[in-house]
Amino acid sequence: MSAMVPEKPLDSGTRLAVDRTLLAYERTLMAWVRTATSLISFGFTIYKFFEFEAGRNVPATSRLITPRQFGMIMIGTGLAALVFSTIDHRRNMERLQAEYGTSRRSVSMVVALIVSGMGLLAFVAALLRG
Repeated sequence: MSAMVPEKPLDSGTRLAVDRTLLAYERTLMAWVRTATSLISFGFTIYKFFEFEAGRNVPATSRLITPRQFGMIMIGTGLAALVFSTIDHRRNMERLQAEYGTSRRSVSMVVALIVSGMGLLAFVAALLRG
């Protein structure tokens, strides 16, 4: 998909508005990264805490869902939120580039990819240690 470049340079008001929009998209993705990081770390902490408690021979009660399953659900929810928000961010950046011809590297996209990798490792660790 080739980006359409405007026929004439953008006036300063439009250029600044596009910059503000780009920064708003960056802030939004970073908010999703923070949310996903919280979900992933909380899920992994729950899993590890109850794994530690099980090692101390604390009697397990009958539960509808185990702490491991709950932790994996939390980690999976964080990963899903991060994937969907990253896809949305990418789509919005492509739309701005097609309409206004602006192109900029997204630092928040790099952070989202790093957090996704760490979350995937946490999910696999919880899955394989079961």
